[in-house]
Formats: sequence, structure tokens, C-alpha cells
Amino acid sequence: MLYFSTNNNAPKADFKEATIKGQAPDKGLYFPETVPVLDKSFIDNINKYSKEEIAFKVIQPYIGDLIPKAELERIVAETINFDFPLVKVEENIFSLELFHGPTLAFKDVGARFMSRCLGYFVKDNNKKVTVLVATSGDTGGAVANGFYDVDGVDVVILYPSGKVSSVQELQLTTLGKNIKALEIDGTFDDCQQMVKQAFADGDLNKQLFLTSANSINVARWLPQQFYYFFAYTQWADKNNPPVISVPSGNFGNICAGLLAHRSGLPVSHFIAACNVNNVVTEYLETGNYSPKKSVATLSNAMDVGNPSNFVRILELFDKEFQSLKNVMSSYSFSDEETKNILKEVYLKDNYLLDPHGAVGYGALKKYLQQYPHLKGMFLETAHPVKFYDVVEPIINEKVPMPSVINDLFKLTKKSVKTKAKYEELKEYLLA
Repeated sequence: MLYFSTNNNAPKADFKEATIKGQAPDKGLYFPETVPVLDKSFIDNINKYSKEEIAFKVIQPYIGDLIPKAELERIVAETINFDFPLVKVEENIFSLELFHGPTLAFKDVGARFMSRCLGYFVKDNNKKVTVLVATSGDTGGAVANGFYDVDGVDVVILYPSGKVSSVQELQLTTLGKNIKALEIDGTFDDCQQMVKQAFADGDLNKQLFLTSANSINVARWLPQQFYYFFAYTQWADKNNPPVISVPSGNFGNICAGLLAHRSGLPVSHFIAACNVNNVVTEYLETGNYSPKKSVATLSNAMDVGNPSNFVRILELFDKEFQSLKNVMSSYSFSDEETKNILKEVYLKDNYLLDPHGAVGYGALKKYLQQYPHLKGMFLETAHPVKFYDVVEPIINEKVPMPSVINDLFKLTKKSVKTKAKYEELKEYLLA
């Protein structure tokens, strides 16, 4: 399998090269030359396979023989060694809980897979790799956990000061060793732009071996397909596939779902659930794509004004607007609406959402009001405790604190405060 750049001005790369480089030299994102199509018999008999067998079958075509079968099986098994339960919330609405991993967020899957692939690829490299990543919340903690103490790899995480939750901040700033956190005086878009500038800086790349761990990296993006297939194994009515609502920020997660669908996974429809950072919602309404400065919200991991992965979604649909509209809808919600949804579902259904899951639930509910004969699931992308300071005032109750989070509060935050200027990032990296 080869990968081309979405800017179409760079040589094609295999999975190893795409993983190590992160971003194509022409600043585009790597995209698979072909989308593998799974055998219909595999889909029809999917419940006969283990989680590990399903994940291996899905990911192996994207990697080919670059990782030996036994090694890839080990990587897959370690990536998904926790639960992905589909939980009934209402008669026609289910929650796919993706927060049972080590950092209580869906990004554990991509981060664990990528860290193990990269560790395999650079194990004989005599030059240390620097993983550079921007985070709007959960990516930082998942990447920090996934790469912690990996030989030959340093991690530098950029996050917007005051715009991630207290738990998220502790997860990405307290590990130490090979994990470094830069607290940027700006927005997530500023952080992402600084990271992109670093990859485009020829001088810097001559001196450092840089790669990315954002969802722009194929090794972070592609394994997110796994839990869509796991959800389908738990879907009772195989004759009526689910509508799937995905809380969407940088659009890597929903893009992975759309890729899984193109590979043969039965899905009735996708919904991109957005907060007021609704560039894609407006695009699907008007046909005009107009990036804008991100706005801080309660669902902070979705505070993205120019989602990087949307270009991959356009590529998947050959940039045909109507083809995309036939498969994906989008709704956006204000913070006030998010609070109301969270409180209502807790009181009515005794199910506690996090702010991102609340947006996902709200979008699914709105779609099913138009199509009441359908059923669907939303992705609950993080444990509510990660946003306890937002959730508790809404429900007027304490969110139960898992021991893994309690232990975090005993640790000391270590970060370097930096202005949103690329020159300062470059200086830090070279030092």
C-alpha cells in the first residue's frame, strides 16, 4: 500500500515512511492510494471473530509486509486490550463508550497503535526521533501515555493555556522523562499552525528527526476504524445498520468511520456533531468552506476552526459535495444547549455524558426526529470525570473519581510557558 499527499506535490510513501514523516513534504496529508474492501463473508460473519482478529484484518492491508505478522498481531493486541461497550441509553439510542483505556479517552487507540509502530520502525535508528503534537485536550494525554519511556523517542506536546480541562492538563504535564509540555499562550489552531510550520521548516528538519502524533499521522488515524467494527459486532439488528454520530473537532475520528464504511462496514448514515466551531456544519448547508478562528467551549477537544482531516474526507468522496451530503450530515450546539442535553439525559435516562458525548447525543437525537424509524449510536469519546469541573455544576453532584484520576492530583504539573510564535518553538526544539 502506498500513500499520496492530498496536495499532490510529493512522492508517494509506504506506511513506514508516512508514519515517520507524519506530514508529506508538500504540507499535505498522506492518504491511501486505494481503500481496501473487506470480504462480504467477513462482515456477514463478523461475530465469529475476536476483537484482535477483526482489528488485524482491518489494518493489515494498510501496512503490507512492513511489519511482520506476529509483530503486528502483538501491536494490535496491546492497542485494544480494554473494553469498547455499546450501552443502551434510550429505546433507539446507544452509546459507544470509548473511555475504558488508560487515559479514559478514545484517542488511546490511535496513540497506542502509533507509538508501537513507531517504536518498531525506529528501533535500529541511530538518531533520536522527536514526536511533535498539538492538542486541544485528549490527544496530549493519550500520546504522552502511549509514548512514555519509549526508547529513542522524545515527545513535545503543545497545548493552549487555560483551554484544556484540569484533568487533561495533568495527564499531559506530569509524566516527565521523555514527555515535554509547552503551554502556549493562544488557541489550539495556533498550536496546530506552529506544529505545521515546524514540519515545513527545512532547516529544522535537517537538524532534528521530526514526526507528528496528531491524527494527521496515518498511524494515529487509521486504527480508529477498529471501534466502529467492534460496535457493529454488538449491534443487534444487522438488517438495519446504525446511524453513527461522532463528536467532531479535527475530523480524524469521523473520517476513520467513513473509511471503515467505504471498506464494507454497514452504516446507515454519519453525523458530524459540532459545537459552535461549525465550519463543516456550514459547509454542508452552503457548499462554502470558510475556516475561522476557533472559539473556546465546554467541549474543548472540538474547538477547531480549520479541521486538518476534513481534506481527507473530501478526498474520500472525490471532492463531490453531493456524494458527501448523501452519507454525512452535521449539526452544531451551543454551550447552553450542551449543558441542557447533559442534564436532561442524566435526569431522564440516568446516563452521565461528558460535554463531547452530549453534543454527539444531541446531534443523533435531532437526526432521529427526522427519521424516527431508524436507530443509532453516538460516540462517548471521554469519561465524564475528565471534565468534572464542567459536569458537576450542571448535575449538582460529584462525578465518581476513578483511582487513576485521583492519583493524578498528587503529581506536579511541569510545563514551559511559551508565546504563540513559531520562532520560540524552533528555539526550544533546537535547545
